[in-house]
Amino acid sequence: MKLNLMSSAAVCVALAAAPAAFAQSSAYHAPRTAYGQPDLQGAWTNATITPFERDAKYGDRLALTDQEVKALEGANAQLVADGNKPTDPKAKVTDLPQNCGRGFVGVDCGYNSAWVDPGTTIIDMGGVKRDSIIVSPANGRLPKMTPDAAARMQARVTGARRASFDNPENRSLGERCILSFGSSAGPPMLPLLYNNNYQIVQTRDEVAIEVEMVHDIRHIRLTGGHPPAGVKLWMGDSLGHWEGDTLVVETTNMRPEQNFRGASVGSKIVERFTRVGPNQIKYSFTVDDPQIYTAPYTGEVALNATKGPIYEYACHEGNYALPGILAGARTEEKQALAAPKAAGTGGKE
Repeated sequence: MKLNLMSSAAVCVALAAAPAAFAQSSAYHAPRTAYGQPDLQGAWTNATITPFERDAKYGDRLALTDQEVKALEGANAQLVADGNKPTDPKAKVTDLPQNCGRGFVGVDCGYNSAWVDPGTTIIDMGGVKRDSIIVSPANGRLPKMTPDAAARMQARVTGARRASFDNPENRSLGERCILSFGSSAGPPMLPLLYNNNYQIVQTRDEVAIEVEMVHDIRHIRLTGGHPPAGVKLWMGDSLGHWEGDTLVVETTNMRPEQNFRGASVGSKIVERFTRVGPNQIKYSFTVDDPQIYTAPYTGEVALNATKGPIYEYACHEGNYALPGILAGARTEEKQALAAPKAAGTGGKE
């Protein structure tokens, strides 16, 4: 009981301190560019071990206690340490651990915690250590999908599993080096297993964001309007404007292949970039997609200053995974066709 009371008190202190901390951040005024705009330029990273959705055990609580942060960051450090341990050079793939962390098991343990770099810390904004990226709904989890959308999602997943090895077009966009893995380029721009760095450059009429993962470039125009609805673009069409110190970006016209969390081509994503200190940008996004979700949802991520430059991501150089996967599938198909024939001859040709 004493420990529970102490934890509850720590949460109350963290939440009580949050308004004061945010008040200090709101008093900060970003430097200006030569065009008089708030300066967002530089190299930034959104690397974090804070998950996209909140663990249900936290309920509607956004702030983690110091003890909870220490436990989560310590567990991540242990994953990295375990991944860095030397592997027996005589070990076979089948000898690898069943679980090597971050969801990798069995043969996938060749891609273990030693090779990924999702970050080492929990999101800290205004002194509040966040337990999820999603902040609305209050439970930190995605809203319910509409019944029709849920049914379509299930059918698409089932069909993708059956056809995923048929041809290159059925493989993921990241695997084909067309667009970043996950939603690194966005929108929304979210952290993933590695390469969580961005370079922001501004002109009078545009904000450009170079994304480290797969070397994507987002162009955010500050003039004009969106193209007709039938024009679909990778990363959508992003149109921005300034509201005080905040860059507000509305993105529409997304390509159907870029369906983050089941998003429809009619989705609208509004992002907000606010420099809240010399070394941090508060990045928030709201996804409004009534064809898929029963309510909009909002998330927040800290973009923290990091050393540049952002190096080129050479996606296909020396990458034999895609032809290897397809070649393996063709081999399995040939073996399956040959099996009945071999059985009919007693295994003799």
